[in-house]
Amino acid sequence: MSTIAAVLAATPSPSPSGVPDVDVTPGVAGFVAIALVAVVTILLVVDMTRRIRRTRYRAEVRERLEAEVAGDRADAPAEGAPAADGPTAGAPVTDEPSRRAAEDGRADVGDDTERG
Repeated sequence: MSTIAAVLAATPSPSPSGVPDVDVTPGVAGFVAIALVAVVTILLVVDMTRRIRRTRYRAEVRERLEAEVAGDRADAPAEGAPAADGPTAGAPVTDEPSRRAAEDGRADVGDDTERG
């Protein structure tokens, strides 16, 4: 038993060698990675702000056009009278897809979220 105690006492315990954890930094690779994340985040925020602004402006324009169309309908001649600008100029557009197709020139538009 004394030889085992002597062997265990003779083996050195591992000591920490090298640089302490306090001095370890991510270095250039870590800086580049964080800088790329920051740039991508800024670009995404700018793009999101642009898209929100565009959607808001489209809604304002649509409201103005609807108000203008409602004003034109009030001033339009009776249904039996021919329109002065053409065969369909005085005819009211009754359903939403037809109104949007006439307004936008596109029949495939569903709502603002489908536009790019």
